[in-house]
Amino acid sequence: MFPKTSYATRSARREPLCLASLMLAMVGASGALAHGVAEGDALFIEQASGTQLLPFIYLGAKHMVTGYDHLLFLLGVIFFLYRMREVGVYVTLFAVGHSLTLLYGVLSGTHLNPYIVDAIIGLSVVYKALDNLGAFRRWFGFQPDTRAAVLIFGFFHGFGLATKLQDFTLSEDGLVANILAFNVGVEIGQLLALGAILIAMNAWRRTEGFPRHAFAANLVLMSAGFMLIGYQLTGYLT
Repeated sequence: MFPKTSYATRSARREPLCLASLMLAMVGASGALAHGVAEGDALFIEQASGTQLLPFIYLGAKHMVTGYDHLLFLLGVIFFLYRMREVGVYVTLFAVGHSLTLLYGVLSGTHLNPYIVDAIIGLSVVYKALDNLGAFRRWFGFQPDTRAAVLIFGFFHGFGLATKLQDFTLSEDGLVANILAFNVGVEIGQLLALGAILIAMNAWRRTEGFPRHAFAANLVLMSAGFMLIGYQLTGYLT
């Protein structure tokens, strides 16, 4: 006869498994989901002419909410942040970074290889997981500036968004306004996604199992980042 376990114990055991399944399923999905654009949305972007503020705000928000690489990085960033002020600082740095390169990349026509950019975005997930695990202090004897890292990786996340928009022939009529609207939508989507992540994280942190499972969760997060890197480098080489 198996020993009886309480509901709380069984739930605690399921926590890391649920998180691992969620993150790996996100990465295991089609690569097009990372920065891809749905067929209907792509058709609209190609045909849009003139100022279309609300549609582009919607597309920006949708892109961020469904961009699992951005969400994994944000999860890593806020994993051990308990004060809303700290969350606000780091999220603002990330927003500033990706907003600047998104706008610059599209409006200037600066193009980077999307596979390399997305591989660096995968690296950002690995970096934040290692940072959460305290690996850099153990390996190198010092703690890198996390704020600077979030800002720098934000630049690459912005270029990741820009490379996808550059796949389309964008009308010059209303381009600046539409790209600004898209960026506003991205920020709205980020706030929505961040709110959901914070609610889930705060609920998890109140459980007894969180201190035990935090290490395993960041190992899974790091594995997800390596999967992203591997997927993109395979695409680049083939």
